[in-house]
Amino acid sequence: MPQSTRSVWPPVLSVCVIMISARVCAAGSGEPPAASEWARFRGPNGSGHSSATDLPTTWSEKDYRWKVRLPGTGHASPVIWDEKIFLACGDNATAKRILICLNTSDGRPVWRREYESAEFSKNRDNSYASSTAAVDRDRVYFYWTTEEEVTVLALDHAGQQVWRRNLGPYKSQHGSGTSPIVFQDLVIVNNDQEGPSSLLALDAKTGATRWKVDRRTDRAAYSTPCVRQTEAGKLELLFASSGHGITGVDPQTGRTNWELSGAFPFRVVGSLVLAEGLIVGACGEGGIGRRVVGVRPPAGDRGPELVYEMKSSIPYVPSPIYRSGLVFLWGDNGLVVCLRAATGERVWQRKISDRFYSSPICAGERLYCVSRTGIVYVLAATDKDELIASVPLGEPAFATPAVAAGTLYFRTASHLICLPSHPAGR
Repeated sequence: MPQSTRSVWPPVLSVCVIMISARVCAAGSGEPPAASEWARFRGPNGSGHSSATDLPTTWSEKDYRWKVRLPGTGHASPVIWDEKIFLACGDNATAKRILICLNTSDGRPVWRREYESAEFSKNRDNSYASSTAAVDRDRVYFYWTTEEEVTVLALDHAGQQVWRRNLGPYKSQHGSGTSPIVFQDLVIVNNDQEGPSSLLALDAKTGATRWKVDRRTDRAAYSTPCVRQTEAGKLELLFASSGHGITGVDPQTGRTNWELSGAFPFRVVGSLVLAEGLIVGACGEGGIGRRVVGVRPPAGDRGPELVYEMKSSIPYVPSPIYRSGLVFLWGDNGLVVCLRAATGERVWQRKISDRFYSSPICAGERLYCVSRTGIVYVLAATDKDELIASVPLGEPAFATPAVAAGTLYFRTASHLICLPSHPAGR
């Protein structure tokens, strides 16, 4: 029987590397990796794909394994490693960061850490905990900003601090939102902002800077990087920003391999996805998506090539998602567009009467995306337009869902919800 909703944070609480190189090809091709961990924003390589094929498409609260009240607000997604869930929360009154670890089996707290912080001006829809953590087998890495400090923090799985870095001040009219990733023994940070900007690789064990690439100062970017495998079999990091467009970087040295500087003339919020040998991403301004591009990366003597673009009916905040030759663009205003990934040809579109900040994820032939009003919409991830279900979570939600070990996790305004593959009575 599912447990009733409860608070897991009493007044006094007793403190109780993703192997990307092996998974990047599968994530880039749209085939879900076999790993059960969900170790970064949108899972393996940021693809949004889960290997689960039997997730429920309709449910009620009695089907939850558990639903627990969180000790703060935020838009960060949960990350999962084995039997532990890691999540960042913020205190709206004080800007305090509250970092928590929960048990996957019952949602009970494993540990909680609090860090004092300073309030700052941000977009009214942003939060003090909008960046999703990254986790590997040894540590979990959190990222947050104030006007005075960009903080990257590493804790071990028992909640003990391993290292903390101050990367300098942060400037943006909207606050921050990019998330770190782990690549082999590096923590990768996209520090594109409206002040001095950079790309950084930090040693995962010590936090020491392994390399730093200075960037042009432009609009702050909220895109989270991903990894692609080149035709020569090498791996490179992909970054997106208005100041540099799309940039391919050698992960070992920080050397820029190539750049398509004109790809994104507006602010980049959503993250890049790999699709049919192309890189797909979007940019926008004023709460509206302005441009989606499909870019063929360089190979041999050929430079990067713009294959197609769209300038209307596109997302600004939600990231695109790819599956089986198709790209799905889930718009902030509820317009969902299905494209042929290789050509940009429009296959179908559907208007949902709701608004979205969450990005879609894919499990089997289904897309799951949570609206700002807290309704989970399930669509077919095929060339046929089909709305399968819409299920309310009971309160607003901005965070992207996570999936691990055949279980869905939804973060709402004040709760974390666990929905197993086989709900009770089904």
